[in-house]
Amino acid sequence: MTTPPVPVPVPASAATPAASAPAAFTSTPVPAGRGPAGSSPSAAPSAARSAPKRRVRTPRSVRTPLSPRPSIPLTLVTGLVLVYTLLPLAWLFINATKDQKGLMDSSGLWFADDVNLWDNITRTLSYDDGAFVRWLLNTLLYVVVGAGGATVLAVLGGYALAKFAFPGRRAVFAVVIGAVAVPGTALAVPTFLMFSKMGLTNTPWAVIIPSLISPFGLYLMWVFAAEAVPTELLEAARIDGSGELRTFFRIALPLLMPGTVTVLLFSMVATWNNYFLPLIMIKDPDWYPLTLGLNAWNAQAQTAGGEPVFDLIVTGSLLTIVPIVAVFLLLQRYWQSGLAAGSVKE
Repeated sequence: MTTPPVPVPVPASAATPAASAPAAFTSTPVPAGRGPAGSSPSAAPSAARSAPKRRVRTPRSVRTPLSPRPSIPLTLVTGLVLVYTLLPLAWLFINATKDQKGLMDSSGLWFADDVNLWDNITRTLSYDDGAFVRWLLNTLLYVVVGAGGATVLAVLGGYALAKFAFPGRRAVFAVVIGAVAVPGTALAVPTFLMFSKMGLTNTPWAVIIPSLISPFGLYLMWVFAAEAVPTELLEAARIDGSGELRTFFRIALPLLMPGTVTVLLFSMVATWNNYFLPLIMIKDPDWYPLTLGLNAWNAQAQTAGGEPVFDLIVTGSLLTIVPIVAVFLLLQRYWQSGLAAGSVKE
């Protein structure tokens, strides 16, 4: 006579649903307060506490994109570029605090015994019947009308070339690229001959009109508008009954703000530092920009009986860069808002 098989207990987690599993294959519940082999529940935690904890450490050689390995050559190159950029500004500020005698007798990279920054600023603004103030106003006129007009034309032209199809579009693109490759100094003499026949030389228009044309700004806005303004958004606005002008000012222009600020900054700096074009166009000192005015003060010391005013030239150069720095700081938030545009795909 054979012995019947003894049923083996099966854990509840490995068993089939209760509706289909026989009662003989369910495990016997463990009494409360008792663990396997009659051990108490506190035995496992005490064993875990007695075992030493091992920390998995990431090797220092392994770097992630958020913590890249520092590059010593790149750091040195960046430091050299920083010194190269800030050293002229430091020299300009230090020497603007010196008078004419201290400028010649002291070191260029350290202050003199007396600090005369405020006196130099006052003399610069009042010297030669306030010529510096007049030159500053002339420069502001050239920048506001010339650089501002160049920005407006670049935004309108770039948006139209990017979002409207018309015959000859590729020819316009080729002309714009060719104009970018031509330096402005090569066009100065032909521009002077043309303006002289029109009677516009020695007038502010001789500087403003050439400043209105910015091939690089037009090309930059063309490329930026093609990516920053979705065509589907414009089509949706047209379906809703919005006109082209309203669509441009209410939808496209806010999206073009980072590119507009970039073109504006480039145009402002180019017009503010323009020297060669006013040199050949303007002979009247009353219409000089700051670049020509400071150069006239510099040449004054080389003339017979001329008074050297090198301290005023240095102070005037320091005052010249203040408006550009202020405008850059004011427009920086509009510029940075578009730096990450398109970096995240939604």
